[in-house]
Amino acid sequence: MLHGIDVSAFQESFVTEKLDFVVIKSTEGRSYTNPKVSAQVKRARDADCVVGFYHFLWPGDVDEQVEHFLGKTPEKEGDLLAVDWETTGDGTRASNKEKDQFIRAVKKKRPGHRVLLYCNRTFWLNHDTTSYAGDGLWIADYVDAGKPRIKADWRIHQYTDSPLDRNVADFKDADDLREWARG
Repeated sequence: MLHGIDVSAFQESFVTEKLDFVVIKSTEGRSYTNPKVSAQVKRARDADCVVGFYHFLWPGDVDEQVEHFLGKTPEKEGDLLAVDWETTGDGTRASNKEKDQFIRAVKKKRPGHRVLLYCNRTFWLNHDTTSYAGDGLWIADYVDAGKPRIKADWRIHQYTDSPLDRNVADFKDADDLREWARG
């Protein structure tokens, strides 16, 4: 198992020692861009971590959200890309159709990347009706690392959010993850 974290603008800094990967919030909806994304990317790349980016999906205008995400994300070929599908700040959520549409559009526009679905266990079990996770499922379930309580195959497991969102990835080593990420 590889060890990693995911970060957003809420994290002032993070330690990259003993991390294999870092997934960074890039955008949200149609207008928000993480103001710390450049510094966070530099820190992760300087530490030779596999880098990923995620977009927090809101309901409505998926094409505009895809363009916002891809236009503001400083990705390089082989970086992981993901959509964060959960309840929004106003209590709504994107539909299954919108989630699937977002993943498919990003995969089409960025064929040199793997595209994952991030959601928590509740969403996966109670809201997802298509089981479409693009190239892999990134599941949040706060239990023992690497043991999410789902039957589906997963690639990344977020197992705690204290003090940071900590994750494990189901790969033998960082080179294996890098090779997979290239598609």
